[in-house]
Amino acid sequence: MRVDAHHHLWRYTPEEFGWIDDSMHRLRRDFLLPDLLRETAAAHIDATVAVQARQSLEETHWLLALAAESPLIQAVVGWAPIASAGFPATLELLTRNPLLKGLRHVVQAEPPGFLDDPTFNRGIAALLPTSLLYDILIFARQLPEAIRFVDRHPNQSFVLDHIAKPDIVHNDSADWNAHIRDLALRPNVTCKLSGLVTEADWAIWSPTQLQPYFDTVLEAFTPSRLMFGSDWPVLTVACTYPRWLETVSTWLAPLTPGERTQILGLTAARTYHLPLNTHS
Repeated sequence: MRVDAHHHLWRYTPEEFGWIDDSMHRLRRDFLLPDLLRETAAAHIDATVAVQARQSLEETHWLLALAAESPLIQAVVGWAPIASAGFPATLELLTRNPLLKGLRHVVQAEPPGFLDDPTFNRGIAALLPTSLLYDILIFARQLPEAIRFVDRHPNQSFVLDHIAKPDIVHNDSADWNAHIRDLALRPNVTCKLSGLVTEADWAIWSPTQLQPYFDTVLEAFTPSRLMFGSDWPVLTVACTYPRWLETVSTWLAPLTPGERTQILGLTAARTYHLPLNTHS
């Protein structure tokens, strides 16, 4: 079983995707279900987790509709106004759809202290009875804040996206290394092995350059809390889908078959409660 635990889909508009600048011009188009099906079929992906790219309830409902249409998309991590007074009512409606498995906010774009905000934390506390996960999207510099945040919610399940986006371009890994190991001590946090190539130099990155980051999260989280993700189509500014999968598979080659199976599928299936036979 092979699961892509992190990808996006979108209908592109300049107004809604202002973060796609000229350096990412190839992302300035629609990426829709047929595109995803083509990429994942070639990679022999059995199931995926679609993750929000816009902070709108409209997109969350659109992703859920796509998941209902396609058996490939077996989970959605959407967006909702977690810090708003009306969040409990919104949450009650959203959780009626069993394909919604988690929520995410683009914290990497927020000012320092966002994860310390009491209203946001109150919303996170409301997730616990629902069994929804929360995906943490941050830069490496926000890891201390994220550690405080996770410690406020010891029973909530969290997933760290893109290994917290270390500054691979400048090889500035000392603080990231210490903080990621600290965060990994929290057993309620799982980590996505995704997003590395877009934090490196897009033109000259190599698997050798990324190896120390892979080794760190592998040791810190172990295969049972590490999962493969493509971050497609953002991935394509620096890498093709097949090349990323090949890179990860090469990294995993020295591991046992059971450990490889965990990272390539079982961890995601267990974490996101996918309707798959996790013993296959």
